[in-house]
Amino acid sequence: MEEELRGKPNGVELLKQDPDAKAGHRAPRAGELYKNPLLAATFRRLAEHGRSGFYEGSVAESIVQAVKDAGGYLSLDDLQDHGARGSEITTPLSIRLESSQDGGVNLWEHPPNGQGIVAQIALGVLQVLRKQGKIRKFERQDHNSPEYLHALIEALKIAFADGTWFITDPDAPVPSPEAFLSEEYLSERAKLFNPTQASKGLDHGSPGYKISDTVYLAVTDTEGNGCSLVNSVADNFGSRIVPKGTGFVLQSRGAGFHLHPPNHPNIYAPGKRPYNTIIPAIVTNASDSSLHTVLGVMGGAMQPQGHAQVLLNMLIFGMNPQTALDAPRICVGAALPGKSTSTDPTKKVDSTIYLEDGIEQNVAQTLSDMGHDTKFVKELGRALFGRGQVIRVHRDPVGGERLYSAGSDMRGDGASAPLI
Repeated sequence: MEEELRGKPNGVELLKQDPDAKAGHRAPRAGELYKNPLLAATFRRLAEHGRSGFYEGSVAESIVQAVKDAGGYLSLDDLQDHGARGSEITTPLSIRLESSQDGGVNLWEHPPNGQGIVAQIALGVLQVLRKQGKIRKFERQDHNSPEYLHALIEALKIAFADGTWFITDPDAPVPSPEAFLSEEYLSERAKLFNPTQASKGLDHGSPGYKISDTVYLAVTDTEGNGCSLVNSVADNFGSRIVPKGTGFVLQSRGAGFHLHPPNHPNIYAPGKRPYNTIIPAIVTNASDSSLHTVLGVMGGAMQPQGHAQVLLNMLIFGMNPQTALDAPRICVGAALPGKSTSTDPTKKVDSTIYLEDGIEQNVAQTLSDMGHDTKFVKELGRALFGRGQVIRVHRDPVGGERLYSAGSDMRGDGASAPLI
């Protein structure tokens, strides 16, 4: 934290004052009291003035000045316009997933410019492959087997090929999100699957045409309602730009834009919203729309991959929330920004399939024999695989009472707890 902020203008405003520390400031340590009175003042302005307390006045002036001092371009009119538009109400996307033990569920995700549709496309492709007999029905003993992981990896590759091209500002001229989840389109994309060989260089489809600094929480109540919430400034400490006197850092979501090729739907442009990684999810029972699961996995481009794996762990492999979160994961590197195995700047794709410590060595070898470029990730590097939280809703089989179980990812510092 000290290294991230000390060298930045106003960065010491977020550090702990200590007369014995270098320059009188340092990062807080475990067991210490940390105060941020500047952020508290910002919250007071919001409470007193609402949205205009942030997008206008002294806070807005500090934001604009900090961006200009860093060489960027931002005006008070930009912030005022953004604040005037406010938070838009969106229509969530859903996809029906078959589940023998649950009678079928619907997975709900935010639409683009969020990346939740990546998880839905991947799960939809897997479902199509199962219906077509190209993969068999996986049983509990198949968890993290080579056959299962190969199918999951290939489905995620297909989903990210579409997502990294088409996910952009919802007002941009791209196909309707629902088109990606149609049976016809998923069946067409499933044709790319080879049951014995890893795919190389997948391109996006054309429906309608022819590392991480994130917080997630899940909440439910006694009446069967649920809330799934993600908040993030994107990279560690966001942009590392601290507007003077505000107590916070600016996010770095602009990194989600593309700068090339010029015809990319997600190309950088004024007033435009970029590909956004944060995606809270909710699962409902298909039979009566009652709450089934509140689910989230933090971790940038790992989020839809985590959604798919944790949900499948529960639906297919019968795991409880904590076991589903603890199980070793894979991460398809093609989704990770800034990594490339290509000299072509328009094709920055990492071909590595990252395997978490705990997956068996013989599984990795089989995947390698199929053409996957595998790499094990151990110890602190396992943060790559995200950090999730789950609340699962059950019904007592005799009395029908609503019951809850929950889990919190061992890879993070969260916890699951009942409110009494």
